[in-house]
Amino acid sequence: MANFSMSLPKSKAEYVAQLLLDRIITTDMQPGSSFGTEAELLEQYDVSRPTLRESLRILEAQGVLQLRPGPKGGILVTKPGMDILAHGLSVYLRLHDVPFIEVLKAREVIEPALAAAAAENATDEDLAALQASVDRMGRISDQAGFVEENRVFHSRVAEASKNEVMAIFWSTISILAAGEQYGIKYTSRNQRHVVAAHQGIVDAIRARDSQKSAALMGEHLGELENLLGKRYQNLVGQATHIVGRTGVQVR
Repeated sequence: MANFSMSLPKSKAEYVAQLLLDRIITTDMQPGSSFGTEAELLEQYDVSRPTLRESLRILEAQGVLQLRPGPKGGILVTKPGMDILAHGLSVYLRLHDVPFIEVLKAREVIEPALAAAAAENATDEDLAALQASVDRMGRISDQAGFVEENRVFHSRVAEASKNEVMAIFWSTISILAAGEQYGIKYTSRNQRHVVAAHQGIVDAIRARDSQKSAALMGEHLGELENLLGKRYQNLVGQATHIVGRTGVQVR
């Protein structure tokens, strides 16, 4: 059996977890597939029940398996979501005292690169989705709806880049950088300014101008940092909040 693990296990439970993960990968098990029963796994891997259960919990924490108790439950294969990555990264940043402003600075590096790639790779469908997002945002007045559509727009840019790894980095960072979790609000003037900035980015992407797309995205994100410095000075040095497994920041 091929072993896709990148580091040596520290315990027998971690070793068994690696074997179970290799099995999922090599047999191409899809989300929702049954991974078997505890009794079957105990027989197949010849380990103690406590060791097996610890191994399963390791994979559950990684978002690879879901353990459903009860007569209709079982061990099901799943796929890790962005919340898993965001949670792990947020814990690391919090324990290393990395402030929120540094998360925003990382976003200022990643997103212009995504905008530049979108200018090169966006399809007609991507362009239509980006324009539709801008149009919807221009009609939204409530804070929650505006924040959600803002997230949709930036997600569309990431998707249009066709760089899956960079898009994953952005998705993770965007969860940590969600300003509403820190009490940041957009005034009506701010909202109009954001809509105009988004339209400029879409126009640059449509024109296949990667340099301008990146520059406009950088300016757009830089304005958020300036807003923090002027109106939310207390956030500049505030520690990054820990994100829960559901993607919600829990401080």
